[in-house]
Amino acid sequence: MDNELADYMDLAYRTAEIAGKRGEVPVGAVIVDTISGRVIANVGNQMVGRHDPTAHAEMLAIRAAGNMVGSQRLVDCDLYVTLEPCPMCAAAISLARIRRLYFGAYDPKGGGVEHGARIFDQAGCHHRPEIYGGLRESESAALLKNFFETRR
Repeated sequence: MDNELADYMDLAYRTAEIAGKRGEVPVGAVIVDTISGRVIANVGNQMVGRHDPTAHAEMLAIRAAGNMVGSQRLVDCDLYVTLEPCPMCAAAISLARIRRLYFGAYDPKGGGVEHGARIFDQAGCHHRPEIYGGLRESESAALLKNFFETRR
């Protein structure tokens, strides 16, 4: 992993840790403007805090980035997230025209990219980002596992 990629995944991981400390499922998402190299969104899950089942890190990051660039299209942006996006988030990634998706842990139960609905493989999907999964996979998976073990 090159240095910039590692830095962005590290930021997503730290954001996930913070979300976990707030009692949220520890998932963090970072969106980077690839033209400037600037982070334009950095968000963790907020479903519990917002009482909103759609407040996944990816959804919040896409909304924040869209507001930052003044467009619903994020064609020059890359998304870094600690967990494989669910079908809802994968659909939003497609609609936003995210250039590249980098994610950490795979989610065989709830994922929508490499598992489950495989949103980007559907005929009705208008945009498929470049996808790179398994980055910091073991760390991201351990963070989630530890979070859920403390709640049982």
